[in-house]
Formats: sequence, C-alpha cells, structure tokens
Amino acid sequence: MNDTQQPGLLPEDDADVAMIEVRDFSLRLVEALIFARADPLSTRAIGEVLAGQGGIPHDTADRDAYVAATLAALAAQYAGRGVVLVEVAGGWQFRTAPDLAPRLTRVMPRPRRLARSTMETLAIIAYHQPCTRAEIEEIRGVSLSQQVLDTLLEAELIMPLGRKEVPGRPILWGTSSGFLRHFGLKDLGDLPRREELLVDVPDTGMLPDAPDEVPDPPAS
Repeated sequence: MNDTQQPGLLPEDDADVAMIEVRDFSLRLVEALIFARADPLSTRAIGEVLAGQGGIPHDTADRDAYVAATLAALAAQYAGRGVVLVEVAGGWQFRTAPDLAPRLTRVMPRPRRLARSTMETLAIIAYHQPCTRAEIEEIRGVSLSQQVLDTLLEAELIMPLGRKEVPGRPILWGTSSGFLRHFGLKDLGDLPRREELLVDVPDTGMLPDAPDEVPDPPAS
C-alpha cells in the first residue's frame, strides 16, 4: 500500500490533519468521484462515499479529518497542472488552471455578453438578496421587464427564495448555486466588487444588440 503524507496544505494549527496518511485508493476514489460530477461535490458527500466504499481506514479516529486530508493531498497532486482542484459553490470541482484559462479563449467558444440591464439586475439581486421585483426596480430607478428575469432564470444565475409576507406576497429573488459556480465563489461571503459582476455569462438567446429594456407584452 502506497500512502501519501501532505503536511503544510492545511492550517498550521491543525497539525493532526496535516500529518494524516492518505491511502492511494482514497485519492483515486475521490478523484474519480469529482471528475464524474458536473457540479461541485460537497465535502460531506465525498465523506459519505469514502465511508461507504471502504475509502476510510477502519482505525481512523476522525473521519472528517481524513476526508480533509484526502482533499488536501489530491489538490497537491494537481498543483501546477492544467486543471486544479478548487472549492467553489460549497463543494469541490476540477477547473482549468487560472494561468491557462486566458490562453484558451482563442480555441474555446466564448459566451456572449448579456444586456447591461440584465447584469445590473443580477448585481442588485446578489448584493440585496432576498429582494422583490419592486425592490429591484426601486434600486435601479427603472421598471424591470419580465424578459430580464427570464434570462437570468434560464442562465441558472438566480432562483426564487419564497414570498415576502406583505400584501400580494411578491416573490423573493436570490442567487443560485449556478451563480457561485460561474464566478468561482465558495459562498456569498466571497462576492467580488459589484463592477466585477459585469462580465460575460452564458447567453440564453438574447442578442448582443438587444435593447436594455424590453416592455412586457400587454395583458390579453
């Protein structure tokens, strides 16, 4: 059995975790598991698979520490390679190394930019969530077309978070896990500056030269 020690990959005050010996089988199992998933996989889910598939030694006293050590060892294996293991949107995912990503823009399809009104709405939702449509309109100072909300929903960047307990019970909007994945955030505490949100996001059919605001069709 070939085991791996990975000191220095975890906080210095957690020496017990940093010195845990990680089995090759554990590393291979977690590597395959993360590769097989399109979405980030939570640490808890990884621990459950390791435990269920014999990936944690029977004499392990602290399962959580072993899972953390396994992830640290796997991240170390991929350090400096074309893809790296990162923690994003509450889970773990393999992503293109940051220094290589700009070099792929010439060979990989580049998503088109959404209308500025859509991006402004996304920024408002991100920094004021949960918020209603009326609150978004009040902050922006203009009416909000349904097309803008539909575009963000189709791009899986926002989601409904219930209803506000006021007359009419309007829908409360917030960002989704897709928002965290797109911007590479672990959680909302890592939000960038508002202007950094005005970047390319997956296009869902809106033309680049579409007007910023498209009125809703009249009620029939």
